[in-house]
Amino acid sequence: MFLDEATSALDSASERVVQDALETAAVGRTTFTIAHRLSTIKRSDIILVIADGRLVEQGSHDELMSREGVYYDLYTKGQQ
Repeated sequence: MFLDEATSALDSASERVVQDALETAAVGRTTFTIAHRLSTIKRSDIILVIADGRLVEQGSHDELMSREGVYYDLYTKGQQ
């Protein structure tokens, strides 16, 4: 299943409802989610961070946050 900005036009409450439904639908399937709103991928098994067309980081949300790299910078800026 490919999801490209599936919740970008939704408010936070609606986004959560859709995210929960998508997570249920994704059980047993490989799912690729493209997102600029990082909250939509926070619970993903593996997050790939691409900058300037190159893979620069990969890992879970917690792993990427602990590295304090590109993902950390993007995520913390988005929380402000």
